[in-house]
Amino acid sequence: MPSTRETGVFTVAAVRQPRGKEAAQILLNEHQRVFTLATTGRAATALTTELRSAARKQAPLKVVLDTRRGVIQRIVAPSAKELDEFRRNRTLLDGPERTLRIDVATIDPSVFNIVDHHLRARIFRLCKRIVPSYKKAKEIFDFCAAQSCHLGAPAVPPCIPFQYVHDGCHARAHQMRKIIDNKYGYCVEKVFSFANQGSDTLRVRADKWGGCCVAWWFHVAPFLRVRLRLRRFSIVLGMVIDPSMFNKPVLLSTWLSAQENATCGPHAKVSMYSLQPWTAYTPANYAGTSFTTDPAYTATNTTLNNYKNLTTCP
Repeated sequence: MPSTRETGVFTVAAVRQPRGKEAAQILLNEHQRVFTLATTGRAATALTTELRSAARKQAPLKVVLDTRRGVIQRIVAPSAKELDEFRRNRTLLDGPERTLRIDVATIDPSVFNIVDHHLRARIFRLCKRIVPSYKKAKEIFDFCAAQSCHLGAPAVPPCIPFQYVHDGCHARAHQMRKIIDNKYGYCVEKVFSFANQGSDTLRVRADKWGGCCVAWWFHVAPFLRVRLRLRRFSIVLGMVIDPSMFNKPVLLSTWLSAQENATCGPHAKVSMYSLQPWTAYTPANYAGTSFTTDPAYTATNTTLNNYKNLTTCP
C-alpha cells in the first residue's frame, strides 16, 4: 500500500473553527485540502494555538500529514537549514491580478464566460495566440488526460495524478501548463477558486473516481481562451482544462458551479475566483491576493511523484 504520510515545511493560511462540534479546520497555503488535527482535547488546543500563531506571524512550520485521513499528525519547528531552504525557494508572484468576490448562483453563463465582455485581465495582453476552436481545445484536454498516473507510463513524464482529487491541483495545473505551452504553443493562464469567507468550503463529488466527496479551500486549473465560430460570427470563451473533475473542456462558470456540491457537505460555496498568469503556483495567503511560483518545477515534480500512487475514493 502506498505511503500516505507526507512531511514538509508549510505556511498556515488560516485556522477556522466551525460552529457546533465540528473539528477545527487547518488550511495550508501549499495544500488545497482542508485538514483537521489527529489529536483531541488539550493536545489539540495546544496545536491549534501554535498554528494560529504561525498563521498570524506567517511563520513556516514543519508539519507531518496523513494524506489518506486528511489530518495533521504533529508539527515541529523546522531546522535552520530547512527554514533557509524553504525561504530561498519561496518566490512570490510579482503583480498578481485581482481576486474577485463571486456569487456563483447568480452567474449568467451566456455573458459570464465571454472574454473581452466579462472576463478581462491584464495578463491577456501578454499572449495573443488563443486556441482556435473547441476541437483543438478537446485535443489538448485529451492529451493532458492521457498523462494520468492511473493509465501507466505517460508520454510526458512525470505522470499527473488526476486520480487523486483530494490534493495537488497546483502541481497538476503547472504540469499541464508546461505540456500545453511546449506541445501546442497556445496561451495558458491559471484560474483559482477560493472558499475563504466564513465557513465556506469548496465541495466536489469525484464522480470519475468512485463518487466520494472531497473538500478544498482553494482549487486551480489551466485556463484557455477558445474561439468558437458561428457562421459569420466568432466569440472567445474562457474554458478550463481539469481532467480530475471532467471528461472535456468546460466553461469557467461550469467549473465554478461544480465546486458547490451541497450534497457533499454544508457551506459549499465559492467565495472568490481569480485569473492569474501561468507562473502562479499556490496561494501565499488566505485572502488569495498573493501567490507563489515554481519556475524550475521543483515543487511540482515532488508533489506529482508523492501522489502518483494514491487514489481518491476507498
